[in-house]
Amino acid sequence: MSDIGYTSQPTAQAASHAVEPEASFGDFFALLKPRVMTLVVFTALVGMLAAPVPIHPFVGFCAILFIALGGGASGALNMWWDADIDAVMRRTKGRPIPKGKVTPDEALGIGVALSGLSVIMLSLATNWLAGGMLAFTIFFYIIVYTMWLKRSTPQNIVIGGAAGAFPPVIGWLAATGSFAIEPWLMFLLTFMWTPPHFWALALFMRNDYDDAKVPMLTVTHGRRATRVHILVYTVLLAVLAIGTGFTAVGGPVYLAVALVLNGLFLAGAIRIWRRDETMSEADDFRVERRFFRLSLIYLAAHFAAILVEALLKPYGLGGWG
Repeated sequence: MSDIGYTSQPTAQAASHAVEPEASFGDFFALLKPRVMTLVVFTALVGMLAAPVPIHPFVGFCAILFIALGGGASGALNMWWDADIDAVMRRTKGRPIPKGKVTPDEALGIGVALSGLSVIMLSLATNWLAGGMLAFTIFFYIIVYTMWLKRSTPQNIVIGGAAGAFPPVIGWLAATGSFAIEPWLMFLLTFMWTPPHFWALALFMRNDYDDAKVPMLTVTHGRRATRVHILVYTVLLAVLAIGTGFTAVGGPVYLAVALVLNGLFLAGAIRIWRRDETMSEADDFRVERRFFRLSLIYLAAHFAAILVEALLKPYGLGGWG
């Protein structure tokens, strides 16, 4: 599939907004993308608790806190760089920089400071491998995805989705200090989930990406191709998710959840694939909206099931015995 690049330069500095003198704590907190941070924290926690090595509760709390700060730092740096397109898109124009509550320079300063603090403190609290992986995750999200892929290729969310998939690996490393296959299965679960999740969003928010000149698949290849891609990735995701049920992080609870949710997710992807494009505007993309909302439950429920399996294992109930 051919990539279509856009030459619009990221002009965070050029996003000149009349800044209001008083920004509240909530405005600065919004820079950290708290909803995204919640997912980062939860998947990292699951990765940590699913590890075969127990971690001291206080050390675990500190690790999750610093991983959350790293995720928040990424959010602030993303808003700094994308201030120009955030001001154009309906979905993001209410963020602190477009609203004039926070300056791009303030967002940059907060992002850089929290990045350094989170990486150093996670390294000291747990181990340097976990800290190094957190540093790489921030680098990947800001440099590889935000600054490069997002504005240059329709594969932006496919490759860039890796950034959001690293937290369970970081959590595992914080507990064990070593790599294993299990956290990478959790990584793949999030990595394969990301494209259909965001492409469904792009289908009913396409005008935003058109206006901002962001080359999402809906913009460069059209809705029909996007629907096909959603179906293909959902099928691959279902194979991976159900197969994970037979691994060390799976078990009967996880497998039951995976079978139900992947059946629903596949059904939703098929409905999207079968859509008549002439009806897309008429019914206000209800099918895509339902699929997008289901995708939020989908990932959270899979990781919750992994967590249940991990918590049951000390009692001889989790896993396959």
